[in-house]
Amino acid sequence: MMKRLTADMLGSLVILILTKLYDFHLGSVTESSLWRSRDYGTTYERLNDKVGVKTVLSYLYVCPTNKRKIMVLTDPEFESSVLISYDEGATFQKYRLGFYVLSLLFHPEKEDWILAYSHDQKLYSSFDFGRKWQLVHERVTPNRFYWCVSGLDKEADLVHIEAHTPDGHCQYMTCRAQTCSESARTFPFPGYIESNSLVVQDDYIVVQVTMAGRAAYYVSYQREPFLLIKIPKYSLPKDMHILSTDQGQVFAAVQEWNQNDTYNLYISDQRGILFTLALENVKTSRGLGGNSMIDLYEVAGIKGMLIANRKVENQVKTYITYNKGRDWRLLQAPSKDLEGNDIYCVLPFCSLHLQLQMSENPYLSGSITTKGSVPGVIVATGNIGSELSYNSVGMFVSSDAGNTWRHIFEEEHNIWFLDKGGALLAVAPPAAPVRHLWISFDEGRQWTRHSFSATPLYVDGVLVEPGSENQVLTFFGHFSDRSEWQLIKVDYKALFSKQCAEGDYQTWHLHNQGEPCVMGQKQIYMKRRPGNYCMLGRESSRILSVEPCICRAHDFECDYGFERRGSGTCLPAFWFNPATVSWSCSHGQNYLNSTGYRKVVANNCTKGVKEMYAARKQACPERPPRGLQLGTRGSKLTANLGSNVTFLVQLEEGDSLRTNIQLDFGDGTAVSYSNLSWTEDGIRHVYRSAGIFRVIALAENSLGSDSTSLYLHVTCPVEHVQLLAPFVVIKNKEVNLTAVVWPSNCRTLTYFWWLGNNTEPVITLEGSIPHVFAAEGMNTVTVQVSSASSILQDTKTIAVQEFFKSLLLSFSPNLDDANPDIPEWRQDVGGVIKKSLLQIADVPADQLLVAVFPGIPTAAELFLLPSRNQSEGRKKSVEDLEQIAEVLIIALNQNLVEFELKPGSRVIVYITQLTLAPLVDSIPRHSSSAMLMLLSVVFLGFAVFLIYKFKRKIPWINIYAEVNHEKEQEMLGTVGQSDATPKITLSEFSTPKELMEKELDGRIKRGMINPCESTREIPNCTSV
Repeated sequence: MMKRLTADMLGSLVILILTKLYDFHLGSVTESSLWRSRDYGTTYERLNDKVGVKTVLSYLYVCPTNKRKIMVLTDPEFESSVLISYDEGATFQKYRLGFYVLSLLFHPEKEDWILAYSHDQKLYSSFDFGRKWQLVHERVTPNRFYWCVSGLDKEADLVHIEAHTPDGHCQYMTCRAQTCSESARTFPFPGYIESNSLVVQDDYIVVQVTMAGRAAYYVSYQREPFLLIKIPKYSLPKDMHILSTDQGQVFAAVQEWNQNDTYNLYISDQRGILFTLALENVKTSRGLGGNSMIDLYEVAGIKGMLIANRKVENQVKTYITYNKGRDWRLLQAPSKDLEGNDIYCVLPFCSLHLQLQMSENPYLSGSITTKGSVPGVIVATGNIGSELSYNSVGMFVSSDAGNTWRHIFEEEHNIWFLDKGGALLAVAPPAAPVRHLWISFDEGRQWTRHSFSATPLYVDGVLVEPGSENQVLTFFGHFSDRSEWQLIKVDYKALFSKQCAEGDYQTWHLHNQGEPCVMGQKQIYMKRRPGNYCMLGRESSRILSVEPCICRAHDFECDYGFERRGSGTCLPAFWFNPATVSWSCSHGQNYLNSTGYRKVVANNCTKGVKEMYAARKQACPERPPRGLQLGTRGSKLTANLGSNVTFLVQLEEGDSLRTNIQLDFGDGTAVSYSNLSWTEDGIRHVYRSAGIFRVIALAENSLGSDSTSLYLHVTCPVEHVQLLAPFVVIKNKEVNLTAVVWPSNCRTLTYFWWLGNNTEPVITLEGSIPHVFAAEGMNTVTVQVSSASSILQDTKTIAVQEFFKSLLLSFSPNLDDANPDIPEWRQDVGGVIKKSLLQIADVPADQLLVAVFPGIPTAAELFLLPSRNQSEGRKKSVEDLEQIAEVLIIALNQNLVEFELKPGSRVIVYITQLTLAPLVDSIPRHSSSAMLMLLSVVFLGFAVFLIYKFKRKIPWINIYAEVNHEKEQEMLGTVGQSDATPKITLSEFSTPKELMEKELDGRIKRGMINPCESTREIPNCTSV
């Protein structure tokens, strides 16, 4: 069992606490209790009777803009409800929910407006503090939805959402929470974005896309159109985290292509577009949720001051900056230890290193603590040495913004600011039970110990209400693993001797190692004199005066494309051409030409070297177009047939207003624009045919031209694929395998041929391949046809033999009426025919193979295969096939083979024609070919004479044999069953191509052909 506690002070005298009992065996919460105190923690009332005795609660929320309004969610494993209070928890009203709430997001200004995210990725909104809910959108990414930003978004109920499309893509969309219909949605970013990438903070919106396999980031400043973020060219980011946006620029951590456990810090210009390097190789760690935790800490109350842990030659060291990353230095270690002994620690070989992790428990302080109302005071866990260590750590404090440090505890402690920052509270970590707390009124120079519990308590947290007028704090924890929650109220008001007066304050000058100008200004603060035990009547520290400084070199950082060298000057990077002028700069206009420097954002310095480092205004020169780039929206080189393709044309250099743009789409159409400004929203085009098109862009003015091109694959979805292959083939003889697709105009297809037991496919761009089967038996052939993101396949089983016989079969007309002309039906009917034949002839089942052809009229081919056991020799096997054929021919001629299609409907199987050669053979015969042909012709003439003379129906069999040379197998045309059959010579037999063309024409005329099916599947064999 484990007990959990959630608590909140409501600013008055009321405290609400929710406790839960977690059963590890069941893996869920089994009990909960809601407690309320009306006297700031002196007494508590259990509210289970008011919320429901058996109700299990999960989360407690307090409205951030009106703390009298409380919302409590029930555990969805028991029920889905919300309990609402408008009087600080004195009474509750219960409302049923039609969904399970995972998280809530309150509006920053409207106290009754709430967004709720459900377990099934749906976003709901409420405008009456949770009593009624309405669906906003489905398929929303967790934690990627935001309320509007006041002053930037026009509608107060506007919501920024990252949502998934039905086909799995991600989009950034906005809509009003009250009316988020499909027509009311807008998509500020044109195209898809990467999942879990939308960030909406202050003036900035950032999204990530993938371009040519690389991550690219776009930013919208103050809701302007999105522009590509420019990070130094070869950073090649794998990941990026937006760390802060609250000081008029974007601070980002970027993991580059060659980094695994570190990130580089980058800082942007005011618009968030051009980023420069601030610090390399910042340490990272993994949080409990698996998220990357960047070892960077922004000191509260002092603008531009940051502390970071950086990895240098496999050692992690702590650095500090006072000008937003322009300059960094190591921390000077304390000069003395707790006993007053000197500490010998010489920079840069030895320094102070701090742990910068934030606490994942909101009721503990974390490893470093600062407070905006107490600028300059920093308390942190750390160590002294050559690198950061997590062993033998102590507690350190700085009263002058990190310039000097003092050692205050040998062990790690949790630290809180009391009395609006005027006092420090220290408590040992919860690893061991404690009875005492420590309080300091002189910024950690002296500490007094006070007992708060007669029995040692494992402290799980401390409730300290920021800004409260009451000098009260509440400890909660447990005496042992089996004990109940213990809450201990501590009123420390008696520690103060009086209310602070003017004489109890002194001035404090912010500085950086004696340099009074920090971020371009001198700042003087008023703060309580250390050691005065007076109670603050206002914030502990306030700014007394601010005076701008004269600009000097350290007020400027390197501009985009420039790098700071050892001499301290900013010079162009090897990949950057400082002479490049933006395409938006047109003749007659002016532009700002960078000197390689830019003033640190939010730096308030004036005059001095400002003019020398500032960008210079220059006239836009006349120049030919250079660096023409052509792409598509979303950077995709594929498009579906008939869809809109948006082409993007960009120019690195040139006069945008005097440069003509031409775009040839490659399909016989082209467009021309008088200047580049007409193409800012993209150039749209619809392709009416599939294929690969070369798209050419040309930029031209009076001084020159530039061109570029791309190859666009326009694909159409394949609706059907059919594999054409013979049912039986001769061993070691080449046959053709053909894939027929519909629609037939899809030209950008890839074919994957899986032949037999091969573990790798044969990949072709053509729909036909030759193949030789080297082993007898049943072989499976599968063809997969890939078109865009879809893949279809068809499979055939082919029997491979050294010789065989075959008969062509036809059926009574009633079978055609029931023929849907699909593969499954043909397979089932083939099995019924085979079963009927086996009832007539005593033949092993594995020697018969029936293949029903596609199309109407229904026809089939019966294959007679040799026995698998040929121990008696080839001659005996041939004789057996002849005998089987005779038996089946007689039965078929006498209409003895039939089957029942459905009750009352029987289908008769007929033989269509008889082979003129005895069998298909794989043994070469050099001398007998001519004799065999002569006998075949004589036999054919005799047969035709009998038909003509006696007008009798004679069954026919296909002709199969072999010639010596490696010729593709062909099939001899068949003789029809007409009573007026003329004499036929061997030269009059149709070729296979003619047969297929005639049959195709006939089916089209009858209107019965399926365009996805080919003509009848006829095995390829050599003819004699």
